[in-house]
Amino acid sequence: MGSGQVTDWQGKHVTVAGLGVSGVPAAKVLHARGAVVTVVNDGDDARAREQAAELEALGVTVRLGDGATLPEGTELIVTAPGWKPDKPLFQAARAAGVEIWGDVELAWRLRGPDAAPWLAVTGTNGKTTTVQMLASILRAAGLRTAAVGNIGVSLLDAVLGDEEYDVLAVELSSYQLHWAPSLRAHSAAVLNLAPDHLDWHGSMEAYAKDKGRIYEGNRVACVYNVADKLTEELVREADVEEGCRAVGFTLGTPAPSQLGVVDGILVDRAFVENRQKNAQELAEVSDVNPPAPHNIANALAAAALARAFGVPPTAVRDGLRAFTPDAHRIAHVADVDGVSYVDDSKATNTHAAEASLASYESIVWIAGGLAKGATFDELVAKSAKRLRGAVLIGADRALIREALARHAPEVPVVDLDRTDTGAMLAAVQEARRLAVEGDTVLLAPACASMDMFANYNQRGDAFAQAVRELGA
Repeated sequence: MGSGQVTDWQGKHVTVAGLGVSGVPAAKVLHARGAVVTVVNDGDDARAREQAAELEALGVTVRLGDGATLPEGTELIVTAPGWKPDKPLFQAARAAGVEIWGDVELAWRLRGPDAAPWLAVTGTNGKTTTVQMLASILRAAGLRTAAVGNIGVSLLDAVLGDEEYDVLAVELSSYQLHWAPSLRAHSAAVLNLAPDHLDWHGSMEAYAKDKGRIYEGNRVACVYNVADKLTEELVREADVEEGCRAVGFTLGTPAPSQLGVVDGILVDRAFVENRQKNAQELAEVSDVNPPAPHNIANALAAAALARAFGVPPTAVRDGLRAFTPDAHRIAHVADVDGVSYVDDSKATNTHAAEASLASYESIVWIAGGLAKGATFDELVAKSAKRLRGAVLIGADRALIREALARHAPEVPVVDLDRTDTGAMLAAVQEARRLAVEGDTVLLAPACASMDMFANYNQRGDAFAQAVRELGA
């Protein structure tokens, strides 16, 4: 089943690994095309049984509680992106010479010959925002598009649905890229690289390599972050189509073949005639919402991909103006007594928190939660001079407290030893006590939320509610 389209699925024995968001649609699509589908799933809970019943009614075989054994006669495995590469199922598949695809690979192979090209985005942080900005810019250029992939809209649905697209803005995680060997984007961007998901990939090297797969076979532009040398190295290592260019984005003045910022204006020196001498104005920094440094970088990456696809400069400006970020991404909640309260609950790792903290001058920082193996020394050392105070919550707050003691001993720290529903209100009250007029109280936890909340959305909502109670 080498690369290229697989047109005849009739009677092919395909094993789908994992039910979940990607497994169920994959099983249905393959079954509808005549494949003999078996779904294997580690878990056997109520949700899994419900999904299994739905598939079994169609004639799909489902094995719950055993995701380790390779079903007899399997010719291909289609896996949910989150399944780790070292699972026994995959070891058995490799030993038997059976190919393993992810949901993205399946979507890529099922595209028709005239399918819309993909503009693809990956990176440790900023993927969703950049893809949404990109879609907004493409729409402003009058193109039929959608933001799809790791963003919640299934690529299978986008590729196989009735809607016709000119181009797709695709968010891809490192997991999805790992399982997508034949994906070839029109143009792609790696926004940044910081240690994340290392338990899954096994090493930073393996993680970076999976991210770098997004550049393989690019036709027009490989977009990289000038401030992040790793992203540029990945471009150098990529095997691209002849004529494909490396295009950098920078918060400084751009060199030729880069996009950057000059006197508050986003400018393009990559997709212009005579780029040695000319620059094209695209938008103003104030057109970016919110105009925090890392978000301006997101906007430049989105603009580079859109320009690679040929959109006019005015579409970049109009698309950025029309874009509204998702909730809990440096969202300004309120000003109370001259202090600004900002919810960046989405900053669930140190790299995201660092970008968030760099956006303000004087901060009372609310942080903590589940560290997921992260260390906080570098984050605290880089941000120490901006901190007026810190309020720590959550299971792994001691790790942040110790980093503050080492690198910012003069910063007052409140350690909140409580996980009940009133904990966030207490944190906001303590932050208010530490803040003076002109400060920003910033929820940028640098940690996951599941120790105290269902997810980062709920954590951000609790913060916003607590701020409203202060204001009242």
